[in-house]
Amino acid sequence: MCGISGFWSFSGRSVPIERIAAMSRVQGHRGPDGDGVFCNGQVAIANQRLAIIDVEHGDQPFVSDNGEVALVQNGEIFNYVELAEELRGLGVRIDTHSDTEVLLRAYLHWGPDFVSRLNGMFAIAIWDNRDRCLRLYRDRIGVKPLFYAQTGDGFAFASEIKSILAAGIEPRIDLQALDLFLTFNYVPPPHTAFVGVRHLPPGCMAELCAREPMRIKRWWSLTARDLANRSEADWTGEFLDTFEDAVRLRLRSDVPFGAFLSGGVDSSSVVGFMARNMDRPVRTFSIGFDDPRFDESASARLAAERFGTDHISEIVEADMIDQWPNVIWHLDQPHGDVSFMPTRRVSELASRHVKVVLTGDGGDELFAGYDKYRNFFAARPEGESEEDFRAAYLTNISLFDAAEKRRLYLPEFAAQVDEAAAGDLVGHHFDESRHWDRLNQALNIDMQLLLPGNNLVKPDRMGMAVGVEARTPMLDYRMMEFAFTMPAEFKLRDGETKYLFKKAVAPMIGADLAYRKKQMFTVPIGEWFKDRLAPVARATLLGNDSLTRSLFDTGIMASYIDAHVAGTENRTREIRALMAIELWAREFLGDDRQQVHPSDAA
Repeated sequence: MCGISGFWSFSGRSVPIERIAAMSRVQGHRGPDGDGVFCNGQVAIANQRLAIIDVEHGDQPFVSDNGEVALVQNGEIFNYVELAEELRGLGVRIDTHSDTEVLLRAYLHWGPDFVSRLNGMFAIAIWDNRDRCLRLYRDRIGVKPLFYAQTGDGFAFASEIKSILAAGIEPRIDLQALDLFLTFNYVPPPHTAFVGVRHLPPGCMAELCAREPMRIKRWWSLTARDLANRSEADWTGEFLDTFEDAVRLRLRSDVPFGAFLSGGVDSSSVVGFMARNMDRPVRTFSIGFDDPRFDESASARLAAERFGTDHISEIVEADMIDQWPNVIWHLDQPHGDVSFMPTRRVSELASRHVKVVLTGDGGDELFAGYDKYRNFFAARPEGESEEDFRAAYLTNISLFDAAEKRRLYLPEFAAQVDEAAAGDLVGHHFDESRHWDRLNQALNIDMQLLLPGNNLVKPDRMGMAVGVEARTPMLDYRMMEFAFTMPAEFKLRDGETKYLFKKAVAPMIGADLAYRKKQMFTVPIGEWFKDRLAPVARATLLGNDSLTRSLFDTGIMASYIDAHVAGTENRTREIRALMAIELWAREFLGDDRQQVHPSDAA
């Protein structure tokens, strides 16, 4: 686990050491255990290391014996042991136990397509002086981030956008990305909130060679498989075997590790498989709140007792609003999801004891765990057309629909954005999955957009903020490929979400945990907007120096707050999204945040 960054100077001059140092320094929290730089004239790649595997010999970059190829990675390769054995069998020398060295040797032996052999979470950068090419790779579903941008004199990439900005990019707001944020409640890849900065899509590689335009190509596609016809017993057996092996692989670590445990079906299942594959108690971590509506600590204790874990839990104040600006700084972009704050707190708790945690992320998107799936499909009319289904699902997942945006946006803002952009983005992913049933089509939208745009950002950024690596066994590529050969009837049946998942793990975790009502891991910010945060919301959104008043109708924003305070409408999601924009602007745009230029809609 690390932060990576790099710069290729197109000016003919060597990369200034001050530039790559600044890029590394600003994301130093991602790698407090060491740093390294490879510089070869006009190209520099750097690494900030959080040491997990081969602590003594795993420093990056790794460089080929002849000095022609250099590699850095952010993440972990969970099948590195098997890959190392295979390479040694082919006569390849491997000197360390580092998974990063295995990546270098695999690239040198198998070439640029080596990435298809990897089981892991990663962002990889390789400079190959033999053909003067820089190659960037991102893992299959985007567990690890990777951003890039063309600067005035070269090309920059990094694990976090703030590192790109440190390379000399002027921070200007991308209005089209802001419009997409207000649809999805996060900025979906490949967009970012900054003009000129892009997010490499999951499962893709970018290749930049001398005197050639950059090429982006997909190296893995979730939709490149068909739904299968199998018995429930067959589905159950493969589900359990694949899930357990995914957990087993993620127990490889040379430093202390544990798991986040909420007592929900996902985290309880992960801990259950950990307990079956370890010869010592699993270390588990949870936080609880005084408010029982948001407190999961009792269920977490039940799961901990069932598996005999070494459980550490803290009851904390739900009021974490003072953390919001710092959370936004770590995120680099506006996010309307305030559960980042409690995720930060449980990560802090874990960081006192371990450097690695396993989490239950991904299960809801793979196997239809959210109530929104049940509610949406229960309301679908018979014989609904494909066009109407797609439009209805976009509305279902939208924060602001097109009509509400027209009310909210000032004319200058509205004129600079493409109203159809969100529909086009969703439509692209629907087109790729048209051979699946409609539930799996809907799940694919969340796999491609929600996970890399928001839900996977949460454990990565909040863990990295405190030096903790989060591993997600349910997003092992074998689990993903398995899940998307499974028809809808085994995911959502008779109103039961995660039908087969729950039935399969119930013998291991117990029916009480398997069928426990889903509880959101968040804080009651909607209630705070009704009383003590109402003046804060007004001052933030309607202040004379706010970005929001230069983009949005102040009367409409005031009406959201008034209706929410009066209790006539629940406008929690709208208020917190607009506040996230303003807090982000204060962190990254500074005094220039009111300056909105027509070119920013690019």
